Amino acid sequence: MEQKMLRKYAEMAVKTGINIQPNQTLVIRCPIHGAEFARECAKVAYEAGTKEAVVFYNDEQFSRIRMDKTSREVLCDIKEYQKIQMLNYINTEGGAAFLSIGGSDPEIYKGLDMAKIDEAAKAASKAQEDFRDYTMNSRVQWCVVAIPSEAWATKVFPELPAEEAVEKLWQTIFKVSRLDGDPAQNWKEYTDKQMARREKLNSLNLKTVHLTSKNGTDLYVGLAEDCVWGGGKDITTGGRPYTVAGTPFIANMPTEEIFTAPHKDHVDGIVYGTKPYVYNGNLIKDFVVTFKDGRVVDYDAKEGRELLGQLLDSDENARSIGEIAFVPASSPINRENVLFYNTLFDENAACHIAFGAAYPDTVKGGSEMSREQLMAKGANHSVIHEDVMVGSEDMNIVGITADGTEVQIFVDGEWVF
Repeated sequence: MEQKMLRKYAEMAVKTGINIQPNQTLVIRCPIHGAEFARECAKVAYEAGTKEAVVFYNDEQFSRIRMDKTSREVLCDIKEYQKIQMLNYINTEGGAAFLSIGGSDPEIYKGLDMAKIDEAAKAASKAQEDFRDYTMNSRVQWCVVAIPSEAWATKVFPELPAEEAVEKLWQTIFKVSRLDGDPAQNWKEYTDKQMARREKLNSLNLKTVHLTSKNGTDLYVGLAEDCVWGGGKDITTGGRPYTVAGTPFIANMPTEEIFTAPHKDHVDGIVYGTKPYVYNGNLIKDFVVTFKDGRVVDYDAKEGRELLGQLLDSDENARSIGEIAFVPASSPINRENVLFYNTLFDENAACHIAFGAAYPDTVKGGSEMSREQLMAKGANHSVIHEDVMVGSEDMNIVGITADGTEVQIFVDGEWVF
């Protein structure tokens, strides 16, 4: 990988994604194979005036060994320092911003005890609930990007030798992340277009959206009371692009979605998965779920059915959805015709729903509400937020207003406006 492109990618992540501010701390979480990229991000941050750059490395091969050999009791015994580690940085002078660098093997835990993995994942997720409140409420800047690993690249491009697969994945990531030319200007132009669509959706005051596809999807998704469509950049109406303090950031790079909060009690019908989903280091393929009164009442999958069941039983609200997101079939990621086996990319290639928690700021004023108040609005709360892809090139989406007026939103996988 050319150093020039690595630097450019780091600048995009830190300056455009995180939008690091003078005197802030930058906390980087990164796989060990990404050490060089993490260093570039630190250099960019210091040049932009950061007070301190901190890195936490993870080793997925070590994690596999630990998951295989360590007892469930030990894996689920999350120490207090692990729970408050990230919170401590938030409370430093100037605050902190959080950059997560992904790129793991999609099947790192393949062949291991799924029940054990699930228990450990639930314990880890529960332990991070307080920190997750900060990110999901946009109280801090955060951004997720990804870099190739050999295991991931050869899964995406199995026909290529490892070195070539890694290089091709780098180039694909750069392309779909709008790194050509001036990335900052590219992202500004894109977010301006998204804002116009988002404001159109907000102006419609929709009560329900109806998704249909030739594969059998026929799903009515009621929307939370006072829901706000995110994906633009207008601080006055909510959405994730700004912190509550008014600092703009982009949480996912790349991103192609416009999203909001469904009503946890008003989702009915059937929906088919259109892309495999990676959960706890294993794959779920060709799934189908049936909703009644907001909850999954039946489910199946050609591969990973047991895993899907574990996901849906993560807690009492995991069978309800916390997000509905629209992504056109013509998105740059989908046009690559590549299955990434990575949610950051695959969720931005297709419309998707998310089992579990809603983003509080997808409800007007939600960042200042208690969990109970948000639930009363219909916004779901859960220890998980797992995006699964349901969009297709023939998907039609119709919005329905409170008086029953129908408004076409998607025709054959594309925006009408």
